[in-house]
Amino acid sequence: MTELFGPLKENTDASVRIADMEAKVFKAMLHFIYTDSQLPMDDEQEVVVMAQHVLVAIDTYNLERLKLVCVEKLCNHMDASTAATTLALAEQHSCCGLKDLCFKFLASPGNMLKAVVANDGFEHVRSSCPSVLKELVAKLSP
Repeated sequence: MTELFGPLKENTDASVRIADMEAKVFKAMLHFIYTDSQLPMDDEQEVVVMAQHVLVAIDTYNLERLKLVCVEKLCNHMDASTAATTLALAEQHSCCGLKDLCFKFLASPGNMLKAVVANDGFEHVRSSCPSVLKELVAKLSP
């Protein structure tokens, strides 16, 4: 509302520039708003990446139902390559259930914590959410 009618209103009414997200993410968000469905995607990795990007974007636009859909996608498609990044997003966007699931995933014996630590997402968690690492260590301690 602020971008369209408030002090941040664009000088021209012809268009509104959305500079803080990729066009395909905004398209996915608009598609959901108008159809109450997600864009069809074939590749599982693409589903995860899009859900991560949309999760970041929806906090700006307060789309709680879409947030739930993204959280569900991230929960259902978690693996060693996405767990750390998903954990950071869960912390940054107040998704407590998703954060708990990430901790359970990382603590389970078959998920090879070494593979998660070797991933770039773990470095992102270390630099952006160091308190989450303390929480993870506490959960992993016997």
